[in-house]
Amino acid sequence: MAHPLPPTIPRTTDEYAQRPGPAPYRRIATEEAWMTPELFHAYRELLARRPADEPGFISMWGRFIDLGGVLLDRLLDVDAMRIADMDAAGIDVQLLLLTAPGVQVFAADTAIALAADSNDQLAAAIRRHPTRLAGLAAIAPQDPVAAARELERAVTRLGLKGAVINSHTKGEYLDDPRFWVIFEAAEALDVPIYIHPRTPAPAMLQPFLQRGMDRALMGFGVEVALHTLAIITSGAFDRFPRLKIVIGHAGEGLPYWLYRLDYMQQHNRAKFMPELRHLPSDYLRENIYVTNSGVPWAPAITLAQSVLGVDRVLYAMDYPYQYQPCEVAMVDALPLDDADKRRFFQGNAERLFRL
Repeated sequence: MAHPLPPTIPRTTDEYAQRPGPAPYRRIATEEAWMTPELFHAYRELLARRPADEPGFISMWGRFIDLGGVLLDRLLDVDAMRIADMDAAGIDVQLLLLTAPGVQVFAADTAIALAADSNDQLAAAIRRHPTRLAGLAAIAPQDPVAAARELERAVTRLGLKGAVINSHTKGEYLDDPRFWVIFEAAEALDVPIYIHPRTPAPAMLQPFLQRGMDRALMGFGVEVALHTLAIITSGAFDRFPRLKIVIGHAGEGLPYWLYRLDYMQQHNRAKFMPELRHLPSDYLRENIYVTNSGVPWAPAITLAQSVLGVDRVLYAMDYPYQYQPCEVAMVDALPLDDADKRRFFQGNAERLFRL
């Protein structure tokens, strides 16, 4: 028996061609990918070596690297093509994040150099388009102290708005206290850290890879949900109560799980979770922000708003991986009042990222 598509997925060519009209708010898209030519060439060189400790990178970029075409052009362009695409989709501002897996697949010295170079290039692009572009800094968790220094440089000297970390680094997660110097720097600077997906760590990759689920179909969401919960249960937010973490894709499933997370923490604490000062849902409401990147779907967005709060959910497109101008029109049609719609598209991003 055929099942109907969810009601917001376009079914016809005409629906996909639908363009958003003018809006009484700025549309600020907050998870928009880019990359430098230097990073692209470094990926090519790394793929040629087929590193045994990066099977997820080989799976993901082994498929992308030789595709070329418009996807790669859009990733590499931070000028005319990107601005034209924004205009066509009615996007006023893009917040740029170095595409997954960023610099986190390289040895520390290479990663540190590539991160600093990408941040310099990003700052230059923003200077060319100050009303249209903003960005988050790439950092190299391979050397946490150097990463904290680069975050400070990027924020205080380059004007970037926080950091992006593409989930695990060589299979390691930010719940390990050796990375907490990065959290300390972000809290002191009062800027957020965006945890963006990548393919799962080697220890959990194979079941996803064997079924073609290692990327956006499921692997990305599982990876970031695990990472976010690991940070919560590590006690990091008790240590850094003003730390702000951003995750995408309507919260990677976590808003749907809030009741069960709290229940298990209360009833199985000794077995599953350490002692925390608050419930998991409290940290998700106080320290976590969610974008709808790649999920222009009213039920998911409004659920996140209802359980996390309307001030915690922001608009994103997931350009260029999911560039469909019709999706902007779909999100414009959310069943929200004017004030909440302005918060979603504009106000929350302006406040969180100081735009």
